[in-house]
Amino acid sequence: MEERELTPKEQYALLKERLQKETACTPAEIAEIDRAFLLAEDVHSAQLRYSGQPYIIHPIAVANILVDLGMDAQSIEAALLHDTVEDTDVTLEQLKSEFGDEVAALVDGVTKLGKVPLATREEFQAENLRKMLLAMYQDIRVIIIKLADRLHNMRTLDFMAPQKKRDIALETLEIYAPIAHRLGIRAAKEELEDLAIRFLDPIAYADIEKSLDNMTRSRLEFLEDMKEKIRVRISTVVKDPKIDGRVKSVHGIYRKMYMQNKNFDQIYDIYAIRIIVDSVIDCYNCLGLIHDMFRPMPGRFKDYISTPKPNMYQSLHTTVLGTDGIPFEVQIRTREMHRTAEFGIAAHWKYKLGLKGKSNLDERLAWIRQMLDDQKESGDVQELVRAIKSDLIPEDVFVFTPRGDVITLPSGATVIDFAYAIHTAVGNKMVGAKVGGRIVPIDYQVKTGEIVEILTSSQQGKGPSRDWLGIAKTSSARNKIRSWFKNEKRDENIAEGKAEIEREFRRNYIRLTEEEYDKFIHNLAARQRFDNLDDFYAAIGFGGISVIRLMPYIKEEYNKNYRPQEQETENLPTQLKTTKSKGSDGVTVEGVDNVLIKFSRCCNPLPGDNIIGFITRGHGISVHKRDCTNVPKDISACAEPERWVQVRWNKDVKKEFKAALQITALSRIGLMADISVQLANMRVNINEISSRVAKDGRSTINMNITVSNVDHLKNVISRVEKVDGVLSVER
Repeated sequence: MEERELTPKEQYALLKERLQKETACTPAEIAEIDRAFLLAEDVHSAQLRYSGQPYIIHPIAVANILVDLGMDAQSIEAALLHDTVEDTDVTLEQLKSEFGDEVAALVDGVTKLGKVPLATREEFQAENLRKMLLAMYQDIRVIIIKLADRLHNMRTLDFMAPQKKRDIALETLEIYAPIAHRLGIRAAKEELEDLAIRFLDPIAYADIEKSLDNMTRSRLEFLEDMKEKIRVRISTVVKDPKIDGRVKSVHGIYRKMYMQNKNFDQIYDIYAIRIIVDSVIDCYNCLGLIHDMFRPMPGRFKDYISTPKPNMYQSLHTTVLGTDGIPFEVQIRTREMHRTAEFGIAAHWKYKLGLKGKSNLDERLAWIRQMLDDQKESGDVQELVRAIKSDLIPEDVFVFTPRGDVITLPSGATVIDFAYAIHTAVGNKMVGAKVGGRIVPIDYQVKTGEIVEILTSSQQGKGPSRDWLGIAKTSSARNKIRSWFKNEKRDENIAEGKAEIEREFRRNYIRLTEEEYDKFIHNLAARQRFDNLDDFYAAIGFGGISVIRLMPYIKEEYNKNYRPQEQETENLPTQLKTTKSKGSDGVTVEGVDNVLIKFSRCCNPLPGDNIIGFITRGHGISVHKRDCTNVPKDISACAEPERWVQVRWNKDVKKEFKAALQITALSRIGLMADISVQLANMRVNINEISSRVAKDGRSTINMNITVSNVDHLKNVISRVEKVDGVLSVER
């Protein structure tokens, strides 16, 4: 017999019971939570989830997650009300009046922006993230509520459309899981990552789950035996140690299997033994006993107690060889360290440290303010998204200054990142670096435990190179480099910005009169929140704004308001028939016979593309790709629908066609030669080729090649993408 699903009121009753038993909420606070539930239940009463359940189920579930994290009464109220402003007629002023400024501010912090004039989904995502980070810096509970909200949404993602599931899962993996990691909320971080992988790579997820289920009984018995041996040995030295095990998350195993190319059996820390004791001295005593009992594996010891991670995590990690030569990991920490490892920043509320430790909390949240300052300096709101992806996701490395200070950087960071992490002035004056007393290249990637010395110059006017933008790993360093060019090279930036816009306009066939150009650029600058045109050009020049990212909007505006109509020198072709005509250029035109056919340069259609024809005046039929920006999405609604005709490729097309490619790659010697060799091996003719180095140190190569059809072009793109350093190939 199936278990009956609980009603919303029954689910809330269980939540209330937890509040009374597991939290320190007073009767007055629980009464306020009751009022919040009643309001949320009322305004969400007509709404359903994608699963068909009443919508109020979601706020109750979010509140339960916050109870798990030990959050306070105001957070629980905000969780129950968090969707009221966004999805119902309830206003922020109403919440302030009924529940106070604190609860209203929490709800506002997790509420998405309303209908704002943003061109892309990426801009909308970035603006929402910026709003959330600003609120989060004022009150960290905002992001904890948001993480709980995202966690329940991920748990119930099965009911959404396939593409929507993938989009949400990718955003979760790239944005929310890294934030949970930086805040030290391990349980939320690992579950978010595991759920994201389940929707992004379901086959790999199922394979890992099966491998975990099939883990040999002998291996588990071995670990239980090791736990008992450790318990007997350390109990003679340490009082009441807690010894348990932990299984590595699916995402953690996925990263090692599919990103480090390891087999399941090659991952030694799938199952680890965790020792929890009372004091730091006990931790190091236990470490000595463990190394006395088992042989430690070289290079596998990490001391996160003396050098905590940026997310406050502290523990001793060591990998040792068991009695049968089987390696396993041991983690040693105090009880307080364990609470912080599990709950991270949320432990400030769970253990009543939040209000008392405000100054310490501010230090731990300094990275949020740094990200916001970097974004403000760059003028690009999407810098926040890029910063989270580059700075919060990778594992950290801990590097020392000659004075012994510890600098924490993401894995892969260079000596440039190290210099700017010390101070902006040190980075700007850097001329070289020493690691362990030896001179290293400027792109040297620092490693944990290394002592790095930055060599500086006092020469007036000396500053960073533009090439550093392509070397620096952290967004903070890149933004400081851009800032130097912004402030020190304004005239050069303005000239470079103008030149870059003109290059991109020419490359995309955007032709404007002088009067139209001025109006177009002023509107474009205003949309990017620049009142002064020189400031706009300068921002492009120093790399604060990417013209390539603006091109979709630029093309849309140009086609809508400025693109000239097809030349109108003669009347429409008169030889219109009701027959289907087979053109000499490999294209069959519906209803038109013996007419000139040309392939448009704006989209360069190839056999295999979905195409459509446009009857020009005096120039025959122009063939476009159906998804070309110059083709109306709704033909019937355009000005002259009768001029658009159906065309299709002949089955026996033997004609060769020209195709334009844009290749983005890391700039290096021999890049052009390697690409040319790949094309020569495929016997592909290169008609035109040009290259330029972008502000971030990357090369953009534009080439025109000859191919026979779409499949041929796909093969060419696939081969070029395999060239070392090539990042993307776009048609």
